Amino acid sequence: MLTAYTNGKIFTGNSIENNKAVLTDNEVIVDVIDADKIPTQYRTEDLDGFTLAPAFIDMQIYGGNGKLFSQEISVESLKATYDYCLHGGCTHFMITMATNSIEKFLQGFEVVRAYWQEGGKGLLGLHLEGPYINPTKRGAHLANCIKVPSKEEVTLLLKKGEGVFKMMTLAPEQCDDAIIELLQKHNILISAGHTNATYQQAMTAFNKGIPAATHLFNAMSPLQHREPGVVGAIMNHPLVMSSIVCDGVHVDYAAVHIAKQVLQQRLFFITDAVAETTSGEYQHLFRGDRYALPDGTLSGSALTMLQCVKNAVTHVGVSLEEALRMASAYPAKLVPYKKLGKIEKGYQADFVVFDDLLELQRVYC
Repeated sequence: MLTAYTNGKIFTGNSIENNKAVLTDNEVIVDVIDADKIPTQYRTEDLDGFTLAPAFIDMQIYGGNGKLFSQEISVESLKATYDYCLHGGCTHFMITMATNSIEKFLQGFEVVRAYWQEGGKGLLGLHLEGPYINPTKRGAHLANCIKVPSKEEVTLLLKKGEGVFKMMTLAPEQCDDAIIELLQKHNILISAGHTNATYQQAMTAFNKGIPAATHLFNAMSPLQHREPGVVGAIMNHPLVMSSIVCDGVHVDYAAVHIAKQVLQQRLFFITDAVAETTSGEYQHLFRGDRYALPDGTLSGSALTMLQCVKNAVTHVGVSLEEALRMASAYPAKLVPYKKLGKIEKGYQADFVVFDDLLELQRVYC
C-alpha cells in the first residue's frame, strides 16, 4: 500500500522538518518530500500536527506486560514483550536472558524460532547476558550459574542458536582470546558487562573488536583516578558504544549528563526492563520506579523507550533530536543488517508518533 504521512513534524534522524510528507510503499520508505507534492496514488495518513520519528530499538529487555521471558519461555511471553515495547514507541527489541542454565538458553532459542515461524514481529534475536561474567559484578545474576567459558560450550550455543543467538554480554577478563574470536567469527554482537576488568584489560578487549558495553556504570569497575576501570576505558576509547539505563535510579541523571558529554554519539538507551514475578530463579518485585530482588538488590527497570527519551530531555538536558537518536539511530548502528533508525529512502517504515509533551499517540509498523 502506498501511504503518505503528512500534517505533522517529521524527525528524519537528522533534523525536525515542517511541511514535509513521508512516502512509504508497504514497509519501506520511498522518500521524504514537500507536503504539497504528494502524488495522487498515495493515500494520506493525517498526523494531526504531532511529531513523527523513527521507531525505537531496545537492545536489552527481559519481558513485559507481566511476562518474564526466562521465567516463562514461551511465544506468549514474546508477544507480551512486543506489545510492551510498542506502548513505548519501540518496534524492534533484543529479548534478553540473564545468567541461567545452558538448558534454559537452548529452550529460549527454540521459542524465538517458533515466534518467528508464527509471524511474530519486531524481535531481533536473543541477547544472552551471561553466564560468562565476573561473579564480583554479578548484580542480580544467579551466582551458581556463572562460569568461565569453554570452547565446547560456546560452540554448542552457536550451533543450537544459529540465526537466533545475536548478542552476548560477557566479562572480557573471564574469556580468553579464542572465545572472543569464536563469537566474532559467528557475528555475535559482543558487549562488555558485569565485568571487573582493569582499564588496560578493557581497552585491550575493545581494541580487539568488542564494539559495545552493557548498561554504563552498572555492574562494572568504576572510574577512579588511579585505576580508570571499565568506565574509564569506555569513555576513553574512540569507537566503543555503550548502553545506559536512563531512569535516575540505575544511574543518577548527573552521571548520565557527564557520560553524554564524553561519549556523544556512542551512548544509547536500553530499558533493561523486567516483569514482576514471585517464583522461579529470578524474582523481580515492583518497587514503584524499579524492580528489585527480595533482598533489595536492584534487578531491572520499569522503563519504556519513550520514557528514556522523556527523562533525557526533562532531567538530563539532552535535546529532543539527540534523545531520539539515542533511542533509534545509535542502537541501529549495532544491527547494521537492518535498515532502521532513520527516515530515509530504503529504510524500514517503522514510526513513532508523539505530542509536544512526549506522550505516545501512535506507532506505525
